[in-house]
Amino acid sequence: MIKVLVVDDSAIVRDVLSATIEKQSDMELVGTAPDPFVARDKIVRLQPDVITLDIEMPRMDGLSFLERLMHYFPLPVIIVSSVTTHDPFAAVKALELGAFDVVNKPGGSITVEEVTGDVLRKIRAAYEVRDRFIERALRVIESEKGRLKKDFGKDRFGEPSVVPAGKGLLTQVRTTDKLIAIGASTGGTVALEQIFRSLPAHLYPIVVVQHMPPDFTRQFALRLHDLSKLEVKEGEQDEILQAGTVYIAPGGFHMEVQRRGASLFINLNQKERIHFQRPAVDVLFYSVAREVGQNALGILLTGMGRDGAEGLLSMKKAGALTIAQDEQSSIVWGMPRSAVDLGAATKVLPLTKIPDAIVEFCT
Repeated sequence: MIKVLVVDDSAIVRDVLSATIEKQSDMELVGTAPDPFVARDKIVRLQPDVITLDIEMPRMDGLSFLERLMHYFPLPVIIVSSVTTHDPFAAVKALELGAFDVVNKPGGSITVEEVTGDVLRKIRAAYEVRDRFIERALRVIESEKGRLKKDFGKDRFGEPSVVPAGKGLLTQVRTTDKLIAIGASTGGTVALEQIFRSLPAHLYPIVVVQHMPPDFTRQFALRLHDLSKLEVKEGEQDEILQAGTVYIAPGGFHMEVQRRGASLFINLNQKERIHFQRPAVDVLFYSVAREVGQNALGILLTGMGRDGAEGLLSMKKAGALTIAQDEQSSIVWGMPRSAVDLGAATKVLPLTKIPDAIVEFCT
């Protein structure tokens, strides 16, 4: 049984999630909490396997709580939250701080059934890799400057962490008509930040699918734009791909590339989900194989499941250079492993080597 703790200041949300979890034959609701202080005590006492966590809560916001939790008592955390008006980057920050994944609360076109279905899938995915997730979190803690004492159950929380900046590459490369396509899921936001911090300004166009809900992808694109030398934005329908620019697939839309004469354009659609995802990496990679062929570089990063593996194989068969992130540097070695098992990866590289591989492809 997967032991789940629900942390949310809304009694309605707690009731909906609790009722949904209690109906699952493989899950046990061990408790609920209206704020981080109650949650802290229940985590220590009840030892949940997975936590769902809101961002906006009384007494301590979810981001501050998440940061302390990941240092003192690391567990897989599913963020279930609305996009806040006070801090539009909250969901992206949560992923940077170590959240396993994010789910939008119901609202607008997002139904309660869609949200609860996503939450259940992500709870199961988090539980499947829980031991590896915690092991990796502990390695990160040990590698930080200064040792942190594990006293999460005490009255006071510890100090917040410092996120290390990636190294910069000074290489400037000329642009051509080639294309780079990247796919990622769980752990991908942090991986993509590390990659784009390290890349120079002048590269081929880069198209990216990162599994994220609607609205969060816009925030993520803005975040990457702020830390990268490249222009980073959400992809738009019929937009022409230009050198030096990164195009993030908008949440809720599949993104493809289409060739019109000598130029490549973006095509967005809302066809059925692939591997439970929209956008799906496979949709992007298949289009790149078809429209760009041997002039493309495909990269499949950390993520749960199989999305992108078949698409990467199609790119390799079309003559493209293909890269899968290695197991040691992946938060979840699911998507890259599937690609490796299929023989879809020309190279298997640690995350730290991928920026160099991109630069080499562009020279």
